[in-house]
Amino acid sequence: MAALSVSASRTAAPRVLRSRAAGKLLLLALLTAVLLPFLSRWGNGTWPHDLTVSLSKPLTSASNWVIDNRDSHPLFLYFFGYISNAVVLCVRAVYLVLLAAGWTGVTVFGALVAWRVAGVRLAAGTALALLTCGALGMWVPTMQTLALMVAAVLASVVVGALLGLAAGLSDRLDRALRPVLDTMQVLPAFAYLLPVVLVFGIGVPAAVLATVVYAAPPMARLTALGLRGADPEVLEAVESLGATRRQRLLTARIPLARGELLLGLNQTIMMALSMAVIASVIGAGGLGDRVYQALASVDVGQALAAGIPIVLLAIVLDRVTAAAGDDRTAHTSSLPHPSYPRTIGWAYALAVTVAVALAGRLLHGLNWPTGWTLEIAAPVNRAVDWMTAHLYSGVPVVGGTADWAGHFTTWILDPVRSGLQGLPWWSVLLIVAALAWLIGTWATALTAVLAMAAIGVLGVWDPALDTLSQVLAAVAVTLVLGFATGIAAARSDRVERVLRPVLDVFQTMPQFVYLIPVVALFGVGRAPAVAAAVVYALPAVVRITAQGLRQVDPAALESARSLGATGRQQLWQVQLPLARRSLLLAVNQGVVLVLAVVIIGGLVGGGALGYNVAFGLAQGDLATGLVAGAAIVCLGLMLDRVTQPTGRRAKKGA
Repeated sequence: MAALSVSASRTAAPRVLRSRAAGKLLLLALLTAVLLPFLSRWGNGTWPHDLTVSLSKPLTSASNWVIDNRDSHPLFLYFFGYISNAVVLCVRAVYLVLLAAGWTGVTVFGALVAWRVAGVRLAAGTALALLTCGALGMWVPTMQTLALMVAAVLASVVVGALLGLAAGLSDRLDRALRPVLDTMQVLPAFAYLLPVVLVFGIGVPAAVLATVVYAAPPMARLTALGLRGADPEVLEAVESLGATRRQRLLTARIPLARGELLLGLNQTIMMALSMAVIASVIGAGGLGDRVYQALASVDVGQALAAGIPIVLLAIVLDRVTAAAGDDRTAHTSSLPHPSYPRTIGWAYALAVTVAVALAGRLLHGLNWPTGWTLEIAAPVNRAVDWMTAHLYSGVPVVGGTADWAGHFTTWILDPVRSGLQGLPWWSVLLIVAALAWLIGTWATALTAVLAMAAIGVLGVWDPALDTLSQVLAAVAVTLVLGFATGIAAARSDRVERVLRPVLDVFQTMPQFVYLIPVVALFGVGRAPAVAAAVVYALPAVVRITAQGLRQVDPAALESARSLGATGRQQLWQVQLPLARRSLLLAVNQGVVLVLAVVIIGGLVGGGALGYNVAFGLAQGDLATGLVAGAAIVCLGLMLDRVTQPTGRRAKKGA
């Protein structure tokens, strides 16, 4: 028996050493042991001051040069100036058209578009949503946001389609664009505001161009994916008929990629709406500006009155564009003359819109009638006051929402922040390297370490760790709730049906809107920012988890049941291991989405990097804002690399 135990121990040790993960950790430990005496020369506390580079003077000088030469330098007069004027003219033209159509014309046109695309039910929902915007007294801000959206989406689609076309037809350009699009995908929306403000100043041009930069990557990705995924047999058949490369593109590749193109349009519209609302911080106006001003004065009622139209607009645009991506033959029965060409149908829709707009102008005028406005700000504020008096604190046994926020801050956020900031700076880099290398490759680990080190070099190490503590706390809560809810949805059709409309609504809401209810419930601070991040990221985690578990091979489950496995054993020993790739994707998406809202939480007391960005924008201190924005970029890149497995590793786990 003793001989067998000795033999077992001898075989176990080489097995551990042969493990790829153990080998990576051992090599990293040896490298750390060699470098530790050298690293300890700069101390074992926070990031050493000797390794920081102050960018305040050069950034201040650069921003001052831009401001001083914005009205005189040829680069601004004949390039950026023309772009700015074109954006202003485009937005103004769309806005004037919407105002000229009046509330009746816009409502009818929106309903007719939804009817043509998806049928009567969506048409009625679209009309009701637009009428609700007017009834809340937000018709003019809604049209301002819609005009900004139209201009930004058109530019985003053109830029994204051109980039996707180039990447879809050229392997070299695809390889060159992939890391750029990867980086842009993980950047929080706030990071896009500062560079355009530096060049274009505060106003509509900066808001539109920031929206274009933020919303174009999905269109580029999906366009390239659609072109590269075209059926080779169809392309070969077209080529055999003597078609040129341009003809193959126009008659085969693009039609075959129609689904991906429309999905790209849908994603671009949703991201553009989200960014257009956030861009109110830099003078975009519209609904976002109403929400921002209301949050600044903690007027929850007015914020909700502006937030509801944002949600309705997001839902309508999401449903209409998603329906456009489906097979339209399913809706031909709802059309009066299915045999008519589509152009004639759209001509009829335009004619009806013009007629209704003229009739509405004669009967009610262009603006929404003041007598038809529903005032909800006052009753909502009274409800918030009641909640503050009865639920905010002093609730027996369970405590109030303020108590929950305080306990969460004291017991979780503060210890995590203190723990991270108390670690030696080199140990943080070591942990990042270990996590990134275990889940990816040495290149992944090197990228993550360099991104984290860049934060220290920029001199914002402690604020970045503060932001990281909020992200980690929010991700932990999101994963616990998301995995539990996703498992329940995957194992019960009834739960999945109940959750579907809730998740649909939550996924279409812009990031800014999530700040309204948490401010009403928890006040301001880091805990409300974390709560908003959890609510924003939860739908994606739930959906990905449920989908991954439902896609597990039924044969594997049947085999487990035949061996007498219980439902709990099937979940832990079969479904979760086989759905590992989806679960890792859920973690990655949860981290990226949480970071986006934690940064915006700087507007409601979240502090850290988000506050630095907001301070830089509000005070015109572009040096502080740009450094914080660059640190956010590095933090997002690091978190993405640490939570995103390589294709080989993911496939092995799957």
